[in-house]
Amino acid sequence: MNSALVRPVLVRPVLVSAVLFMAVTGIAYPLASTGIASVLFPHQAAGSLVHQGEAVVGSAMLGQDFHAPRYFHPRPSATSDQPYNAASSGASNLGPTSAKLRDAVGERAVAFRKENGLADGMPVPVDAVTASGSGLDPDISLANAHAQAERVAKERHLSVDEINALIDRQAQGRQLGLLGEPRVNVLALNLSLDRAR
Repeated sequence: MNSALVRPVLVRPVLVSAVLFMAVTGIAYPLASTGIASVLFPHQAAGSLVHQGEAVVGSAMLGQDFHAPRYFHPRPSATSDQPYNAASSGASNLGPTSAKLRDAVGERAVAFRKENGLADGMPVPVDAVTASGSGLDPDISLANAHAQAERVAKERHLSVDEINALIDRQAQGRQLGLLGEPRVNVLALNLSLDRAR
């Protein structure tokens, strides 16, 4: 049998199946899933954008670098070039035995206590000193928010009780009632602060 006659016959089905799978997985499926998401979940499919008046001020799904004393601060960002850069999302890849991670957490704990007027050695919420896996977490724990309440209250000339009540109003429970921990979205909390005063 002539092998030159067999090769073209074998190549054609491979090319046809490659083109077919590219069309299905690269064009049809993404278009279908985007279309369905746009109909069923229009806010989420559009990026969960947060508006203040006509302006887009962020996304409910991405953290931002708030650092002014009058605002609640997010957890640390692991993005390398600049904090909360979605283009370089990712973890630090430092493990629990890493001296570099241990030193960074220690420095962050000292800075958090100083910034929020906490006594030396006072426990610090873990999410105040560690970055999330993406480096872009938009939420902080309720313990983290309440630990910052006194600083924010002082800067805004409000009572700590008013700030704590605001935190509790913005609090979100566990997902599906059992996943994760109660938390608060930092952007939503800071926008509600601006509306309050």
